[in-house]
Amino acid sequence: MLRVGLSTLRPVASRTAAAQLGARNLSSSSFRPNTILQTLQKQRKQFGSAFKYNTDSVIQPAKLSWRRVALIAGGVAGTVIVMDSALNRETRASLSQAERSLLNSTFAYTGAGLTVTAAIARMMYRSGFVFRIMAANPWVVVGASLVGGIGSIIGVQNTAPENTLLKHLFFLGFNTFQAATLAPLPLLFPATIMFRAGLYTLGVVGSLSYVGATAANDKYLMLGGPLLAGVTVVALSTLAPLVLPVTAVRALAITEGIYLYGGLAVFGGFVLYDTQKILMHARMAEAGMMKNDPMRESIGLQLDIINIFIRLVQILAMNNNKRK
Repeated sequence: MLRVGLSTLRPVASRTAAAQLGARNLSSSSFRPNTILQTLQKQRKQFGSAFKYNTDSVIQPAKLSWRRVALIAGGVAGTVIVMDSALNRETRASLSQAERSLLNSTFAYTGAGLTVTAAIARMMYRSGFVFRIMAANPWVVVGASLVGGIGSIIGVQNTAPENTLLKHLFFLGFNTFQAATLAPLPLLFPATIMFRAGLYTLGVVGSLSYVGATAANDKYLMLGGPLLAGVTVVALSTLAPLVLPVTAVRALAITEGIYLYGGLAVFGGFVLYDTQKILMHARMAEAGMMKNDPMRESIGLQLDIINIFIRLVQILAMNNNKRK
């Protein structure tokens, strides 16, 4: 029998859902606060008020190895098989038409949202707007991104699906704020690392989504509470450098590990949870308990994917620096 808690029956008004999305949005910033502020302050001094820059010479892209891409693709396929056999011993019957329809629509919105985010981030980078962001007051930038991101999430969640124009405007606003947090990445990381991180993210999210979609109905829905606790710890770890002294090297290293590796595990769990929550909402909509809203469902998945991608970029960059 399906175990449905109060927060699941009221997905729009749920404080738990709002807290989860808010904490995930806080964790989706490209860098931890100390890195953000240091980077923005450094760039502010460098560019000053003249805004003279050359975006083509910031990072020289390395040559792409298609042999490595093929190995990565093979690894992703193997990961899907291994994860499905390890996590999904008890499978479910095939998806109903309602479940399949909402799942497909949600992933379509997720893909469209990520495409819009990537396009806007590239436009910000190529136009030089990212340098203007870096030249602004760093606290204003961080505050505006958090307020705008969380505000647009609330707008998408609380706007009825029938109000198409307003809902899509909130959705565009959400993706714009996410793009603003991702736009500085090309300044700090080579294109090859971001490409590899993108492939790894695709593999992780694809395999976990497949496991979640084919698992027994309520198998991963019970993860909601632990995941909320986990994402809260991860979000708080991003603020640790603001309160810990620079001399507390060991404590800072621990919070860095929680932010990167703990965050990777938490947001991987959220992919499982969100996928099964979509299927549960499809069954509830079919029973007349709520309306289908694939745009709202896609917000959580987008935040999961962005958070996983950012952490993989940073982990790959750290490993690359250690080999030098």
